Amino acid sequence: MSAFIQQLPALVGVIIGAIGSYVAITRGDQARFRREHSARWEERRLAIYAEYARALKQSVTLTYRIAAHLGIDPHPHPLSPEEAAPHLAAATDARDPAGEALLMLGSTGVVDKARAWVVAVMDMERFVRAAAAPAPETWPAMLARQRAAREAYYAAVRRDLDLPPGHSGEWSSPASS
Repeated sequence: MSAFIQQLPALVGVIIGAIGSYVAITRGDQARFRREHSARWEERRLAIYAEYARALKQSVTLTYRIAAHLGIDPHPHPLSPEEAAPHLAAATDARDPAGEALLMLGSTGVVDKARAWVVAVMDMERFVRAAAAPAPETWPAMLARQRAAREAYYAAVRRDLDLPPGHSGEWSSPASS
């Protein structure tokens, strides 16, 4: 019995070491799982945010082209409202599933900014559809509102994903000679 008692501290040490190793490995695995899980969802949210922006930008580009046909925008590829109608319908159809995914996975701040942007775009769509004789002074204000809403959306996305600030998206045209 005395041999067993002499070996008891070593046995207790082995048991404590095994328990400690198990706890350390388990916690490390849990931390790694949480990091990987978080990274996967961030990647998914980024993809959804980008898809929504792409879908909305299709509508924006179509409104620019229709406005160019109406003579109130300098877009180089004008498109008549009749020719644009099926394209606008397809862009709107593509926007809906992207919007649903955004609602499901987007943060509240991003969804709020996305709503402001889509409302500005829908106003532009209504304007070019109804503009038999468009008021040219209205178009620049609509463009500015849409651009500000887009910039606010991108800023909210960057905040949500902890990304650094980005470009405003304002492109100045080179001066023609």
